[in-house]
Amino acid sequence: MSRLYEALRQMEKEPGSPGPSPFLQAPELLGDAAVEQTALRDVRSVNVKVLPSSRIVALSEPRSLGAEKFRALVTRLENLRCQKEMKSLQITSGMNDEGKTLVAVNLAVTLAAQSRSKVLLLEGDLHRPSLAGLLGQKDLRGLSHWWSDQDPDIVRFLCRVNGMPLWFLNAGTGHEQPSHVLQSTRFAEAFNRLTGWFDWIVVDSTPMLPVTDANLWSRLVDATLLVVREKVASVKALKKGLESLDNLKLIGTVLNEASESERTGYANQYYGVRGDSDRKTRQ
Repeated sequence: MSRLYEALRQMEKEPGSPGPSPFLQAPELLGDAAVEQTALRDVRSVNVKVLPSSRIVALSEPRSLGAEKFRALVTRLENLRCQKEMKSLQITSGMNDEGKTLVAVNLAVTLAAQSRSKVLLLEGDLHRPSLAGLLGQKDLRGLSHWWSDQDPDIVRFLCRVNGMPLWFLNAGTGHEQPSHVLQSTRFAEAFNRLTGWFDWIVVDSTPMLPVTDANLWSRLVDATLLVVREKVASVKALKKGLESLDNLKLIGTVLNEASESERTGYANQYYGVRGDSDRKTRQ
């Protein structure tokens, strides 16, 4: 049994964890449903082709062990939604180079493919935008353009991926002071609108340190998923980063490149989750 299953099952058994509660599977729309259907239908479509070297296994190698791990993660997340309403989550890490962007992309693709939910992959790192390049898309207008243009309709900056129920909102060209955007009433209202339109929003956030963006995102999203790559972030750095979040909302930890004895199959990479929500770092 992988750590992914063990961790999230442990979360469900914790004393004091929220019991089953009614949860709406369909998004609670803000406004006329017909308007939403028209808006998303008219969104620009992009065709994303990835090579195995990109490690977006959910697209390039759907039968691989890596892709199967993401399907298992999606199953557990869907089960958690039966206990706690959860539509949006940020993917963060302790430091750079821990694999959070790859986890975010693979998770979003798998959610769209496996559950057939309407999924939005949102690039939340306005400091160092990289998602559009990873998906082989250039010159896409994104959040920075929406902000500078003062355009009230954020939907115009979405694009749909490969005809799937998957939409993408990239960061654009980056922003000198992303905190101004993330703390604004204008962005909070736009994000609330998007939350009403999609079943899932997966935010590829920044690392927790040294910038404050992950903390700002924690105030907007329903949950946080932490990516930890072995031998990159120290326990001290992880503790400091987690303490910097005002609203932790931690639902699990994805272990990237676990120890040699637990590596299996795909390209010497192993993705697992250790999800004890009260345990802030991997001991």
